[in-house]
Amino acid sequence: MSIEHLPGSIVGLPKFAAPTDFAESPLSRALEQPVLLGLFLPIQAGGWTQSTLERSTDWRFDYNKALTLRAEELGFDLVFALSQWLPKGGYGGVFDGQALDSFVSTAALAGLTKKIILISTMHVLYGPWHPLHLAKFGATLDHITGGRWGINVVTGHRAVEHEMFGWPRIEHDRRYALAAEFLDVVQRLWSDTENFSYEGESSWKLGGGFVTPKPNYGRPILVNATGSDAGIAFAARYSDIVFITSPTGADIDSALQSLPAHTRRVKDAALDVGRRVRTLLNPMVICRPTEKEAWALADEIVAHADQRSPQGFQSLNSDAQAWKGRDAADPYRAIGGNIRVIGSPEQVVDQFVKLKAAGVDGLQLSFFDFTTIWNSLAATFYP
Repeated sequence: MSIEHLPGSIVGLPKFAAPTDFAESPLSRALEQPVLLGLFLPIQAGGWTQSTLERSTDWRFDYNKALTLRAEELGFDLVFALSQWLPKGGYGGVFDGQALDSFVSTAALAGLTKKIILISTMHVLYGPWHPLHLAKFGATLDHITGGRWGINVVTGHRAVEHEMFGWPRIEHDRRYALAAEFLDVVQRLWSDTENFSYEGESSWKLGGGFVTPKPNYGRPILVNATGSDAGIAFAARYSDIVFITSPTGADIDSALQSLPAHTRRVKDAALDVGRRVRTLLNPMVICRPTEKEAWALADEIVAHADQRSPQGFQSLNSDAQAWKGRDAADPYRAIGGNIRVIGSPEQVVDQFVKLKAAGVDGLQLSFFDFTTIWNSLAATFYP
């Protein structure tokens, strides 16, 4: 699907300014670093790992606030978390459904932080969201943070989530068409200096909508996670950062083979429409003082794999295309993450360097035990 013919968009839109068009924006300053460094907050029960092995990781706000403040202290560039709407019991087992809302949680962190970029994951097609709501809320958070806030745009890939809001699941590519229309309207509200009215293909309508304050740097930061043709076309047109997965699964060696072509494909799609995007990957890091200790912990995590949720995050009839390369027979699947980075601190950093060489511009780190394993890595490089 070409960008020019992405359905659902408003014809004749101007080229909207992005945060990267301003050298002084928080995103532009962060991108001066060789690698964008992020933390994937565990605001959901079970974190990212389907294991019953004891750990400190906790979904509650105070735990995630402490992680965010420590990340800012260490010089991390950004944090964000997932968003999900789950029925009672969640995916089962350790993923029992206890979870904070990403938008509210990151908004609460706005007044507690000074430098780190905060990204709210938001399902823009569900329930009560209207472009005018998001434009006003987003402009307000942009103002509060001085341009440090952004949106990870999610269209939803589980039937149960759409059904919770009273809809049948929207077909995959149609979701991106609706999201494109949604963001076109939001960007008009962020940029127009006069009232804006709109009526299009969707149910969203505006009659003289207007938003103040205007965002500091054109608009808030935009992110989306994708691996499909329609998703990449959408990312090329709208996103500053594209959250990718390894097309060949979580094993680091296979990921390093497949990622150069995949990252090039994503970046070329943006270049084709005169834009530049950065890729962001989520490694699950298991770091101990020695390689032997790190793999021993990995094996222990797997030995305690929670069989009460055999599909984990892919439960509840997901049609996410980015995760198609995941092998259910992978013996280390319970560890989680887009890819696994396991070893001593030096080996972990060596794998990070190889990911950068494969075209990955940023690393959104997650951990089995955030305070213990993260501190083991941080103690080596931030004494």
